[in-house]
Amino acid sequence: MSERLRVAVDATPLLGTKTGVGRFCEGALGALAAVGGLEMDAFAVTWRRRRLLAPLVPAGVEVRQRAMPARPLHLAWAHAPGPALEWFVGPVDVVHGTNFVVPPTRRAARVVTVHDLTTVRYPELCDASTLGFPRMVRRAVAGGAWVHTPSQFVADEVVAEFAVDPGRVRVVYHGVGPAEPPPAPTAAPAAAARRESLPSGTERYILAVGTVEPRKDYPGLVRAFGLVADARRDVALVIIGADGWGATAFHDALEESPWRDRVLQLGYVDDKALAGWLSGAAVLAFPSVYEGFGFPPLEAMAAGVPVVASAAGAVPEIVGDGAVLVAPGDVDALAGALGSVLDDGEVRASLVERGRCRVAQFTWGACGAGLAELYGDAAGAR
Repeated sequence: MSERLRVAVDATPLLGTKTGVGRFCEGALGALAAVGGLEMDAFAVTWRRRRLLAPLVPAGVEVRQRAMPARPLHLAWAHAPGPALEWFVGPVDVVHGTNFVVPPTRRAARVVTVHDLTTVRYPELCDASTLGFPRMVRRAVAGGAWVHTPSQFVADEVVAEFAVDPGRVRVVYHGVGPAEPPPAPTAAPAAAARRESLPSGTERYILAVGTVEPRKDYPGLVRAFGLVADARRDVALVIIGADGWGATAFHDALEESPWRDRVLQLGYVDDKALAGWLSGAAVLAFPSVYEGFGFPPLEAMAAGVPVVASAAGAVPEIVGDGAVLVAPGDVDALAGALGSVLDDGEVRASLVERGRCRVAQFTWGACGAGLAELYGDAAGAR
């Protein structure tokens, strides 16, 4: 890029509980701030919380915007070519909608991130607030927007579903933070507190990370744990994730389990606590029905924790040979894989080594460079 580009990025996902989309925004903005030739601005589509954004964005990213009331704007953008984003943030060369929605613009090129097509493939696994995403994406690409996806799997789905020119769909993988260093002596009290939090009589735990919602298939994980738990009385199941919509099925499965007293649901925890629970896990379980990327398996690999995951959506593409894969929804296979990792030190060591090699391929620096190239191409095609 011979000229400096001003890019406005929707950083609304940084507000509130940090989901996978929030992790993407945080990591991508930090990497983009270090890329030469870009002037990075962030905005939030919110009326009341917009003033909370500035402390959350990385150094080198500016927040300059008028108030943007979310509900009326999303309603307008779903049906009309305005109001244009420039009215809220000033002149920009590129606007990046990081969560399925990219605002209309007067002159700026547009990029929209499509994380997955759950709303198309599995609408029964979605709530009403997300079922409008396909219409928003379809409208954006019809208006010339470029598409960013976090995997080739999702890129292929986007091309097929929305009839987009493949040349305007760009795969740029998300990054993963560096592995946590080995626990220092000062971390011993925190580790002891985690052990004390485990159900009585348990010392090891299977960990799952993610909001409790139908797409994650935690009811199946609870049933698989029931098959694992009988012969391994020292093993607990720990789930880090708050209840989302459709959590009733999980709680029903938990109530029916004879080992429900060895299942611990922690809800949302901050990054420091999550890193601690990850570092101490015996294995990470990731039994999703469908995924467009999958942060938890890679974060577990970075922490030296073996992974058992379902071969759902983009998961095989992302984890490569760094995890044991089972068919989605196969409770017996999931239980068998978890038991093998728990019981066999050689299997565990091999997975840890392969996982470390795999996760090294996913860096925020590469993500930032890939997005910067996409912005340049989109701006140049205006």
